[in-house]
Amino acid sequence: MRVGLTGGIGSGKSTVAGLLGRAGAAIVDTDAISRALTLPGGAAMPAIAQAFGADFVGADGALDRDRMRALAFSDTGAKRRLEAILHPLITNEALAQADAARAPLVVFDVPLLVESGRWRSRVARVLVVDCSVETQVVRVLQRPGWTMERVQGALAAQTSRQARRAAADAVLLNDGISLAALEMEARSLAARWGCETIAAP
Repeated sequence: MRVGLTGGIGSGKSTVAGLLGRAGAAIVDTDAISRALTLPGGAAMPAIAQAFGADFVGADGALDRDRMRALAFSDTGAKRRLEAILHPLITNEALAQADAARAPLVVFDVPLLVESGRWRSRVARVLVVDCSVETQVVRVLQRPGWTMERVQGALAAQTSRQARRAAADAVLLNDGISLAALEMEARSLAARWGCETIAAP
């Protein structure tokens, strides 16, 4: 079974991915793949340097993430150019990891699954981790270096709660519940999708 896992920033998506991974699922983390592609020597760096110039490459040869983030927030054309470089590489690596997995459940952790429109046909189910916008803001502001302006920019760049929920086969509401309760919900979903070995405590 292949499942797409998504959720807004601060929703707890990564926490749910960790719970499923601890229970035995194979987690394909597209954010981690993206970071690897933009490290020194990463497969995406030559194309990024050519498209954006040396100013976006750090002294170590990695992507200057802060500079690129600022550009992508202010220039949608630049954001699309970056995505055109990264997305095919991310997809190819994610599918290769999934093909190599031997777990009964493969979970693609994709922050912008709904926005991209490319992942729905590649997974049997979509699992959305959801919480209120107010909870998202509180959680993200606790992260080092995050300001209200940056949080609002990140929220604006993502689709709405309603759109994510409409795309979901299942929703985990991660608002006002304990970690233990969240884990029980995640395991219950795994069992519903035929992965009884993962659902076992």
